[in-house]
Amino acid sequence: MTSFSANIDDFGVDSASLAGPLEGKLSAVREAGFAQIVLCASDLVNHPGGIDAAVAAVQHSGLRVSGFQSLHDFEGLPDSLQAYKIDVAKAMLGMCHALNCHLMVASASTLTQARTDNASLIHNLRQLAMLAIPKNIRIAYQANPQAHTVKEFGQAWDLVCMADMPNLGLCLDTAEVLASTSADNDLEMLDSEKLFLVQLADTLDSANPSARLFPGEGEHRTELATMLTTLHGLGYRGDYCLSSLNADYLHMPASIVVRRAWDSALWLGQDVLQRSVPLPNQIRLKRVLAN
Repeated sequence: MTSFSANIDDFGVDSASLAGPLEGKLSAVREAGFAQIVLCASDLVNHPGGIDAAVAAVQHSGLRVSGFQSLHDFEGLPDSLQAYKIDVAKAMLGMCHALNCHLMVASASTLTQARTDNASLIHNLRQLAMLAIPKNIRIAYQANPQAHTVKEFGQAWDLVCMADMPNLGLCLDTAEVLASTSADNDLEMLDSEKLFLVQLADTLDSANPSARLFPGEGEHRTELATMLTTLHGLGYRGDYCLSSLNADYLHMPASIVVRRAWDSALWLGQDVLQRSVPLPNQIRLKRVLAN
């Protein structure tokens, strides 16, 4: 693998950051120089030609779909709702498989009626992982600041470790890490083999991680560079998704927004990662977890 491919081709763009139809997003991402994209279910189901036409457009683009998002509110549901959510999960996994994508993001439940005990959450995460195995899909579980229980990535990491499924790992969102005030959120505790996807974003306002900019565009340039260097030192060599969800970018042509994403990728890949040296004999601390 060349230095260029290692440092640039591992970056992709979140389609939710871009306005316009699916074909326009795909074209803009490809023409900017990216080799991969993270798609949303809405990209497929809202396509005027239907899901098959959307899948054909993705295949024609030549882009690798590095992630498919996002399954919401799956874990901790009352038994009366779980069968319904399993059907939703199967539909999402089917679309993910049709895209030849091997990673689906599951966002922590925001439902107030969801159970909060670890046993229930772990049971459902294992259930979801089992559903994904026949389709050769990994599940990247993501904390959500608006979640009923799993608001911080440290909590999501604990559940991933306790569930102990080979195709269940963590999706880490840097915007949420920047907004976190919890002492339990320590990147050094992560095992890179169970870190499946890193979503990279800066924030317009640290108190509101939903208002985002591409890395290098906001006030947290130094912190993001440190995060990336830390993850690289821990051995992470997976995909990075550049995510910038804000109203301004959704009112701009996708081609202009993607050029900004490309500038971000160049800074991260050729500057930050190029000077990042893996730490020798790095000891990865893992928590002693009890159910």
